[in-house]
Amino acid sequence: MQASRPTATSRIRRASARRVIRLGVRRRFRTFSWSSEPLSSVLLHFDDEAAAAAKLAAACGCAIRPIERHRFPDGELRLRLPERLPRVVVLFRGLAYPNEKLVELMLAADTARALGAEQVVLVAPYMAYMRQDIAFRVGEAVSQRIIGRYLANLFDAVITVDPHLHRVETLGEAIPVTDALALSAAPLLGDFVAGRRRAPLLMGPDSESAQWVASAAAAHGFDHAVCSKVRHGDRNVEIALPEMAVAGRSVVIVDDVASTGHTVAVATQLLLAAGAASVDLAVTHALFAEGALALVREAGVSEVWSTDAIAHPTNAVSVAPLIAEALLPLMAR
Repeated sequence: MQASRPTATSRIRRASARRVIRLGVRRRFRTFSWSSEPLSSVLLHFDDEAAAAAKLAAACGCAIRPIERHRFPDGELRLRLPERLPRVVVLFRGLAYPNEKLVELMLAADTARALGAEQVVLVAPYMAYMRQDIAFRVGEAVSQRIIGRYLANLFDAVITVDPHLHRVETLGEAIPVTDALALSAAPLLGDFVAGRRRAPLLMGPDSESAQWVASAAAAHGFDHAVCSKVRHGDRNVEIALPEMAVAGRSVVIVDDVASTGHTVAVATQLLLAAGAASVDLAVTHALFAEGALALVREAGVSEVWSTDAIAHPTNAVSVAPLIAEALLPLMAR
């Protein structure tokens, strides 16, 4: 028996049902991928920094979205940003272990503009490649200047915390954008120390740390001084204590970054030998290389406190409110 052919009415009903199903799928996908309400700004982040980015977004009261990241076996990266972006986009990316992350920033910033962003702001709590601000030997790359120009070509504004600026006055000299904001966590560290130690002596491990030590000491009127240092290599330093009494004092070494730990370890041994009652370490960037934290503890450091500019078990102070205060005016433009 031959099957009956569908009537015109049944064909219309089936087509309408298929259309309703397809529209429903599209509506659900749009709702899932992006809010129906337009955003004026958004903070984009990578999965490995989701917690830090969430703190900043909460402090700013702004929307936050992840960047999808796939790494091919040969090291190439594929990124995917939200399909629609508002006028102001903030890219959150700390630059510890920076090389691959610099490629991520290039891909993300360019794609953000293609998706509608008119102003792209980089928030990098730790800024890499600031050490080499001159060529110490003929043929050396001046990485601060090179990476600074690279970032300036990608971003309209850059915010970082305690960058290692030595022979340049401002972050704008290193990264030539209109808004190059170098914030300092030293006052936050000073406040934290004030709640942990009574009348401490703040000590900088070398002359470069003088600015952070003075800033950390200022609000509470702490005594402070700096050591003198001669570096013979990454793990070979000579240090001399300042000419002041440390016997019986609670000493807190303050610096912008702790990397190999050798400078802190040598300073700690000298301070304890001179009679210091205790030695602690307060640092903005806990960049500790492998074995560095154990090294400073073995040297006699009692407590290690760091900000969360770099995620580390020693994190005790959040820089999110500090960054938010600088970021909000840029997002409101």
